[in-house]
Parts: sequence; C-alpha cells; structure tokens
Amino acid sequence: MPSGLDERSLGLLGAVALALLFEEYDLAMLTSALKQIAAELRIPEQDLARYLAWIRLGAIPAFAVIPFADRIGRRPVFIFSTAAMGVVTFATAFAQTPLQFVLLQALTRTFFLAGSAVAFVIVTEEFPAQHRGWGMGMLAALGAVGHGLGALAFSQIERLPYGWRALYAFGVVPLLLIPFFRARIPETARFASQGQQHTRGLAAVLSPLKDLISTHPARAAGVALSGFFAAAATLPSFQFSGYFTQSQLGWSPGQYSSLVILGGAIGIVGNIVAGRLGDVLGRRKVGIGLLSSFPLASLGFYNGPAWVVVVSWVGLVFCSMGGRVILRALATELFPTSHRGAASGMFSVLETLGGVVGLLAIDSYGVQSVEEIGFAIPVVAMTVLLAAAVLLGFPETRQRELEEISGDGSA
Repeated sequence: MPSGLDERSLGLLGAVALALLFEEYDLAMLTSALKQIAAELRIPEQDLARYLAWIRLGAIPAFAVIPFADRIGRRPVFIFSTAAMGVVTFATAFAQTPLQFVLLQALTRTFFLAGSAVAFVIVTEEFPAQHRGWGMGMLAALGAVGHGLGALAFSQIERLPYGWRALYAFGVVPLLLIPFFRARIPETARFASQGQQHTRGLAAVLSPLKDLISTHPARAAGVALSGFFAAAATLPSFQFSGYFTQSQLGWSPGQYSSLVILGGAIGIVGNIVAGRLGDVLGRRKVGIGLLSSFPLASLGFYNGPAWVVVVSWVGLVFCSMGGRVILRALATELFPTSHRGAASGMFSVLETLGGVVGLLAIDSYGVQSVEEIGFAIPVVAMTVLLAAAVLLGFPETRQRELEEISGDGSA
C-alpha cells in the first residue's frame, strides 16, 4: 500500500469496493452458469450471442441515471444503483422464460453500469493525485473479487437447491447492506464544494452530456471510442469462457470455478499493477501495452492445448482488467468536476454498447456450434488494437491534479 494514505480514504475505498464486489458477482453468474441457464430456459446454442447482446443493451437506460450524479450528487446515485441492482438480481432467480430472464438481466446491467461509473468518480475525486491510479486499480481489483466469489458459489451449483436460481437469490445481500453503505460513503468534497444543482426533468439528464460534448468534444469522442473498441474486443472472450470450457473441453463446473478463482487471482493483480505503473510510467504507455497483448491471450484460450488455456486465462484477465483501469482513469481524470459523472457514464455506456457489437459480430459470423465460436472470438479480439491507438491522442495525466488536467477551477 502506498504511504501517505489516511484511514478515511482507505475506509471509503473499502466501502465502495464492497458494493462493487456484489455487483461483479452478478456479472460472474451469467458467464459461469450460461450453460445451465440456456439448458433450463431452452435457449438454442446458435442464439446465445443474440440473447446476450440484448441483455447488454441494458446499458442504454443507464444513460438516464448516471448524469444525475452531476446534479444531485455521487452518493445518492451510487447507493440507489446498488440497492436497485440487489432487487433485480434477486428477481432474476424467479425468471420462467427467456424473455423474463433477458429483461431482468438487462435492468441489472442498467444499475450495475450506473453504480460502477459513479464508484470510479468517487475514488477519482477523493484520492490524492499521486495515488489516484493505485486507488482505481485497487477498487477494480477488490470489486473483481466478486467474480471469484461467484465462481466459488458456481462450483456448488450441482448441490444447491434450484441450481442457478439459488446463485441469483444470493444477490439480495447488497440490499441488506444499504444502511452500512449510507453510513460509510459520504458525498465527495469536490461535488459538495460546487453546491447542489437544481436542474429538473429531462434537462437534468441531457444538460451534463450536452455540456460535456460541447466543451470537450475531442476528449469525449476519444473516451467513447476507446471504451467501445476495447469492450467489443474483450467481452466475447469472457462471456463464452464458461460455456466453451464446459461444452467444448468437457470441464466440470468445479474445474471452471478453479480456473476463475486461481487463474483469476493472479490475473486481477493486473488492476493494481496497471494502476500503480500508470502512476509511475504513465497511463498511455501502460494502457497501450496491456490492450495490445489481449488478442494473443484470446487466441491461446480458445485454440490452445489445456496448459495454454490456463496460462491464457491469466493473460486475458490481467490484460483486460489492467487496460480497463487505465481507460477508466482517463475517462474520469480528463474532465472537470461538473462533467466528471457524465464522462464516466458516457464511457460506461459506450463500453457496454461496444460489448453488444462484439457479441453481435460473433452472431453475424454465422456460428452454429461452440467450435465455431472458438474460432470467431479471437478474430473479434483484434478490435482492441483500435482502442490502443486512441490512447495515443490523450494527454498524459499521471500524478497531475484533476484541476490541472481538466482546467476545472471550480473545485
């Protein structure tokens, strides 16, 4: 841990990361239990990518939620999103048809996206400049523990009553912890110093986005494109990992869970390493290196022998998570306090839409079996090189105060 961080900063990081952990848990379920969910709800194999894309479109309503973080505050939007996600995750356990499942999971994505976007804004605004990258990396790493928790629960799917439904029922836990989050997560000092905004109605949603695009068009476009291209490349590789290993390689749920927990434990260090190296070497250099290495890991995972699959999984997690931390950092650091929530939300929404396009690309590839999915995914993974190229156009932000980077004199 870097020296010079006070207990308040670390306590805030822990509380926000705990909420993010449960949100990541839900995402892990759709990846791990896709085979079992598809079997019970009778979703054809050739339609999986399309159904997953529809779920990811839950990002679009988040565009109406996140800008309120620039109007009523980071804290209320974050806590509301965490509570709402707990409710919808729990409701998913009772889905009876593919349509019900898709709608509930799409809503889950709405509130996950809103909560995740605001979480990074909170840490960006509350951590000192010299440790900001480490703070965001640690937030992502601690949140990613939720994937490991989900994998651990999934390993018991054959023993749990009601199978995958029991896994979603556990999603009610963050709702029970709302009093804890209310007590431990204050409003950020930078937002509080601006005073509460009173814009109402549709203007409260559109005004921050309009101002963001009109005042910082080049940066806004760069952030949007980098998130879009990176997600289009990386999401398919992860989304089909559980289905591929169980259907094509014949792995048991326990074997896949071991891969996620053990390999992922090494891989998620990429969050912390990327954040710290970004503070030392610079965001752009680290981001370009990590993103550019991702296609090779994807190729090894879906086409290599057993030992290569395991090694490649570590590479997938390390490169994608580390690269995402860098992109997340830039999406919040490059903009003033008044627009930071909108910028983080725009990145999150475009990132999710990029994931939708990546899944639809797999669908349009004409895949009819899990074997063909394994060939199509590494091809789509090459899209990440476009995200790496976009980073070349950003200014370097490491160890610079937010006001210096964005020209924000109000905070």
